Amino acid sequence: MFNAQAASIFRSATGALSSRTLARTSAAVAGRRAAFGVRSRHYSDKSQSADPSKKADAEENDPEENEKDEVEVSPETTLLHKLKAEEAKVADCMGRLRYLQADYLNLQRNAAREKEQARDFAITKFAKDLLETVDVLSLALKSIPKELVAPSPDSSDASSPPPPPPSDTPAEKSPETYLRELHEGVEATQRLLLHTLFKHHVKPYDPVGEKFDPNLHEALYQVPMPGKEPGTVFDCQKTGYTIKDRVLRAAQVGVVQDTKS
Repeated sequence: MFNAQAASIFRSATGALSSRTLARTSAAVAGRRAAFGVRSRHYSDKSQSADPSKKADAEENDPEENEKDEVEVSPETTLLHKLKAEEAKVADCMGRLRYLQADYLNLQRNAAREKEQARDFAITKFAKDLLETVDVLSLALKSIPKELVAPSPDSSDASSPPPPPPSDTPAEKSPETYLRELHEGVEATQRLLLHTLFKHHVKPYDPVGEKFDPNLHEALYQVPMPGKEPGTVFDCQKTGYTIKDRVLRAAQVGVVQDTKS
């Protein structure tokens, strides 16, 4: 009996407790739903209030987008612009190539000219030293009077007696004969030396009678000479020489002085 009463009391207490708990839970859920409904309403209002401005902006931007769509370049036009740009690059490269080619040709011509000049003027110093030898030979030839080296007229006379018969002892020569043979040997040496220089484009020039040129002549002295034009070369102490178109050695000359100044 006592157990049945206790069980009924326990059931009634448990049912009251569960009903209270369910009421509290339902009230909390209802409150949360109400708060969520307010928030959702605020959000919807904001979204609805923002929609007109966005729509207006979209409507304003629509013409620009339409214009962009209208101005949009076609693929053919894009390819044409690219082709023109590439053609401009090709023209620039061709211009640079032509300049480089011209520079290379100029370099080749300059190198060939320098090589030719180096070949032609390689013996300049050596030839200039040899000119001193030519000058010494010329002075040796000038120091002998022409009368002593000229053949005597008696040697060509038909009435002259015949030469003596040959003998074992060689005939003695006169001093004039030795001198003549020496002159001939020196003259032959000078001629051969000048011929060798001539083969290497070294040529002499005698400026007597020409107008004085400081590029070709070296004035050693001036003498007033009536009847001759002032500034004229009347004497040449040393012959001038050229190698190709360059002056190897200027001629040392005497010049007629101008007495009026």
